[in-house]
Amino acid sequence: MDIRVEQSCPQCGAPVTLSETSRLLTCPYCGTKNFLQTSSVFRYVLPDKVEPPERGRLLYAPYIRFRGNIFLVSEAGMTCRVVDTTQQGTILPALPPSLGVRAQAMKLARLTAETGGRFLRLSIKTKVILEKAAQISERSGRSGQVMFHRAYIGDTVSLIYLPLLRDNNCLFDAVTDTMLIDLDRETSLPLQGKPFNPRWQVNFLPTLCPRCGGDLDGEGDCLVLTCGNCDTAWEIGNDGLRRLQWQILPGDGDHPLYLAFWKISTRIPAMEIESFADFINKTNQPVVPRPQWHERPMSFWIPAFKLRPKIFLRVARQVTIGQWRLDPEKGHVAPNLYPVTLPASEARQAVKVTLAASATSPGNIFPFLPQARLRDVKMSLVYLPFADKQHDWMQPETGAVIDKNVLRFGRTL
Repeated sequence: MDIRVEQSCPQCGAPVTLSETSRLLTCPYCGTKNFLQTSSVFRYVLPDKVEPPERGRLLYAPYIRFRGNIFLVSEAGMTCRVVDTTQQGTILPALPPSLGVRAQAMKLARLTAETGGRFLRLSIKTKVILEKAAQISERSGRSGQVMFHRAYIGDTVSLIYLPLLRDNNCLFDAVTDTMLIDLDRETSLPLQGKPFNPRWQVNFLPTLCPRCGGDLDGEGDCLVLTCGNCDTAWEIGNDGLRRLQWQILPGDGDHPLYLAFWKISTRIPAMEIESFADFINKTNQPVVPRPQWHERPMSFWIPAFKLRPKIFLRVARQVTIGQWRLDPEKGHVAPNLYPVTLPASEARQAVKVTLAASATSPGNIFPFLPQARLRDVKMSLVYLPFADKQHDWMQPETGAVIDKNVLRFGRTL
C-alpha cells in the first residue's frame, strides 16, 4: 500500500501531496517541475499533536520502511513474493515493533531542518530487516534446502520517524498521546538523540535538459526523463542528472505503447557464458543456436518498470531468450513512452534471477550462482513497442505479454 507525503513547492510554497514513489514534483499552482534528490534514503515523519512551543522537546524514533519484491533461489526451486513492512529501527523498550497501518492511514511530512527536536540513532541494520521480512532462515530451515541466491528488486527503502515526547518523567507517543515508558524505572535508556543532519535534506533539481536547456518530459514516479528537443534521456542520480545511452525499436500504428528495458550486456566466466549461444546451451533451451549467435554478445533484458515478481521474471525471460529478433536503433523521442520506474542498479541485481528463471535444467545453473560474477558490464535503455490486444499488451517480436491491469498495478509497487 502506498503512503502519501505532503511536500511544499520550492518555488511558491504551496502544499503538494505526493506518493511514496514520486520523484518528480509538479506544482498545480505555479506549474514548476522539480526532481527530488537525496544523498541517502528519503525520510518522513508522522504527524503529532505537539504545539510549536514544545516541539524542541520532541524525540524521533526511526522505523525502516521496506516495500518490494524478494526473490529466492534454492534447491527447492525459485520463490518470490511482494513484501510491505515497517519495522522498528532502534532498540528501545515499549516502542511498537511496527507502525502498522499508521504510515498508510496518515499523511506524512517530509523531514526537514524545521521539523525540530532530536533523532534517535538507527541501531538496527536494514539488512536485518530485509532478512526478517523474507523469513529466509525459516524457509531454509523448514525445507532443509541450500539457498543459492537471493535478491531484493524493485524495492523502496525509506525511514519513517515516530515522534515521542518526554513529560513528567514519562515518554509518550506524540501521535496518540499514550504513555510508552516510565523513565523513573528505566534510567539508562539512550534518549540523547542527535540533531538534524543536513545530508538528510531533500534537494530540488529543475527539469531542464542539461544539453539543450529544453523541458524534460516524464511522469511523477519516473526515474528517467526524455528531451524531445535533442532526443536525449536522463537518469536521476545522487550527483544530479546523468545522460543515458538509449535506443528504440520502431513500431507501427498497431504499437501504441513503448515499454523500456535495461539491456545489460555482460560475460559470466564462472558459468562459461560469453555469447548468446553459450546462454542458450547453458540454460538448455529447446532450440539449436544459429552460427551468428556465437558472435552475438550475451545481453539480459530486464524490465525497466515494476511488475509483480512472477510476471517480472516471465517477461525478463521471454525478452532475453527472444533478443535475437530485436534490432533497435538510435533513440528518438516517440509518443506513449511508459515511465521508467526501476533503476539500473536494481536491474543489474535481476540478472542472476533471470538466468535462473531461464534454466530448463536448474542443476546446470542454480549451484553456480554464488560464484557467478558479471564481467565487462555495459548498460543501455531500450524501448520496445507493445501492441494493444484488448486486455493485454503484447510485444510482437518476442511474444512477451503483460496484462493491462498488472501493468497498472505495478505503478503502486
